[in-house]
Amino acid sequence: MAKIQWKGGALLAPVPPVLVTTGTLQAPNVCTVGWCGMLSTKPPKTYISLRPSRYSYQLAQQNKQFVINLPTAALVRSIDRCGVKSGRDEDKFASCKLTPLPAALVQPPLIAESPVNIECRVEQVIALGSHDMLLAEIVAVQVDEELMDPNGKLQLAKAGLATYAHGEYFALGKKIGSFGFSVRKKRKRSPKK
Repeated sequence: MAKIQWKGGALLAPVPPVLVTTGTLQAPNVCTVGWCGMLSTKPPKTYISLRPSRYSYQLAQQNKQFVINLPTAALVRSIDRCGVKSGRDEDKFASCKLTPLPAALVQPPLIAESPVNIECRVEQVIALGSHDMLLAEIVAVQVDEELMDPNGKLQLAKAGLATYAHGEYFALGKKIGSFGFSVRKKRKRSPKK
């Protein structure tokens, strides 16, 4: 298959278009962040990358905290609006009809409409060019009860999460495998009686 070569650029996709809350419960702000990911399991660490000129960046720097809220496909209009409007100019919680809830361990609020909320404390800021990476410890995770099965296992596929790929939003589709399925031993069938 023939390939076309381009100069280096930001083309990793899909990515989660997370809604990041900053500020406080009394003065909340929310922005959409496409550059977010996991760094470590033990201890749990994550990152977001923001432009230093963003209002959310300034708020995250003030208290060194933020919340990553995983949005559903039903929130796609809010995801988009929070990515193109500034909290300097409008209350995006109000304009998007989002509900702020108190977090357990950080000052920024959770978004009630997001099924998973990840509370974070900034440990380090790394200037990388157009964006700074905010490395953070995950101090708490809030999960909607209806995503838990009777055995207490998270069923994240039921959340209806959204994803973003090169300028377009998508609803996550059908499950096509699970971790380790390619090497899992096949079960032997019982002989028919």
